[in-house]
Amino acid sequence: MKLKLLFMIIIGFTLNVDAYSNVKKPNNLMDFKKEPVLFALNDTYKKELNHKDLFALKERTLKLAGKSVPVLINVMKSSDYPDKNRWIATFLLGRIVGKKAAPFIAKFSKHPSWVLRMASLKTLLALKQSDYGPVYAEALGDSSLLVRIQALENIKGLKLKSYGSRVWAMLYDQQNYYNVKNVYKRTNIIKNVIKTVGDLELQEAKKPLLVMINDKKYDDIFEEMDYSLGRLTGKSSPKGEKVNKRQFWKRVSLAETKI
Repeated sequence: MKLKLLFMIIIGFTLNVDAYSNVKKPNNLMDFKKEPVLFALNDTYKKELNHKDLFALKERTLKLAGKSVPVLINVMKSSDYPDKNRWIATFLLGRIVGKKAAPFIAKFSKHPSWVLRMASLKTLLALKQSDYGPVYAEALGDSSLLVRIQALENIKGLKLKSYGSRVWAMLYDQQNYYNVKNVYKRTNIIKNVIKTVGDLELQEAKKPLLVMINDKKYDDIFEEMDYSLGRLTGKSSPKGEKVNKRQFWKRVSLAETKI
């Protein structure tokens, strides 16, 4: 439920990249304790808030615009605040400061809290920050499944084709599988990986996918492989049964085999 609440809050956030010229880090709490309005805002961020109050907090913060930046930075940096409030502070910093906040926000991609790591990546995506490919690529191996999914979404959404091989490597990361009676099963992120390599036009994935799609042990990711092969070859398998699609891709594989 907490995650659902966070995602619902994010829907209303449209980032403005020119709203504030620079990120000014507060030297200490006194930077805003002198301002009663900012002190009160900071105090509200310390509270566990319901859905309605969170939206009210967002509106208060946006109304203060650049003046709220020291408070937002303090909230992000301190564990004294609830995770969902720190998440919101990250998004609001991006919305108020814009792309100039990206270097600071990117630092949180390595934060001990997965919530902050995910908020960092999601905000960078909303800011359309394609220069942070190495940050996203590293996050593909994060210990949190949700962070890995977000990193994958960043690379796909920003069309960072040069990281296609790093995405493909996720198929070999044991974190992306779960163990059932000593048998490893694929998590849903594997489906995302397969589709993403197609969207990124990773040609090195074509040959192994042509082999995999004709192996029934990969039936659970058949649709994703069919999709990606279509993107990689420029060809579409016939509509209907899997058997017909498999025959089609088998013919494609044979046609591409060099003797």
